[in-house]
Amino acid sequence: MIEIKDLKKGFGDRMVINGVSARLEAGKCNLIIGTSGSGKTVLMKCLVGLFEPDSGDIEYSGQSFTAMNEEERKMLRQQIGMLFQGSALFDSMTVEQNITFPLDMFTENTPEQKLSRVNEVLQRVNLKDVNDKFPAELSGGMKKRVGIARAIVLNPKYLFCDEPNSGLDPQTSLLIDKLIKEITLEYNITTVVNTHDMNSVMEIGDHIIYMYQGLKEWEGNNKEIIFNKNEKLNKFIFASEFLQDAKDMRMLEAKGKIDNDRNMEDLLR
Repeated sequence: MIEIKDLKKGFGDRMVINGVSARLEAGKCNLIIGTSGSGKTVLMKCLVGLFEPDSGDIEYSGQSFTAMNEEERKMLRQQIGMLFQGSALFDSMTVEQNITFPLDMFTENTPEQKLSRVNEVLQRVNLKDVNDKFPAELSGGMKKRVGIARAIVLNPKYLFCDEPNSGLDPQTSLLIDKLIKEITLEYNITTVVNTHDMNSVMEIGDHIIYMYQGLKEWEGNNKEIIFNKNEKLNKFIFASEFLQDAKDMRMLEAKGKIDNDRNMEDLLR
């Protein structure tokens, strides 16, 4: 679990994160959504230590991250996996070498142990016979899955995903969402996803934080978000007529179910 306590971060005269508090739980996909400039990317960078907050606290399983020294942070980072927006694979390295990289940095495993672990995570992300391929030889979806394999190779407690579906077609995006969800549940990881993708919100949004101008404007899950009454959030998620029509349909379905339930109650009286 990660707990954010009254976090603030500014640049010059501009306050980008203004007193945000939230609890990100293990075994759940915790999504941070919002328009560009809302503060969601800065919030994630504060969570992983790329930015130092001006005030407030971040706790990892009850331990204050902001109070840790560099050695303590290095130890914690061994428990953190990161899936970057562009996958961030090393072009000059093979798939096997890319995934082995964190093992080389943080473990003293033998080459045989490293290879066994690499093959294990490749199998988990449904990739085989790609060990010797270079990133340029992979499709966008395969690169994302290699990125996920590298992110989980150290058995992390925490997984951060920055726009995991960026640049992918809808079908591949669904596969990546499903994989992230499965891994989160299987290993009881605290997963934090920074995304604009409303399909991801509806598919894997166990816990959703909507950021607006540096504030936590709304918090809930993917079942509650359709029926929320926050005007700013509705403008964000129902920006197109298609999505608004989908919302209207869901509302009608819900109303129809309620009416049917009431009619059934009347008949049983």
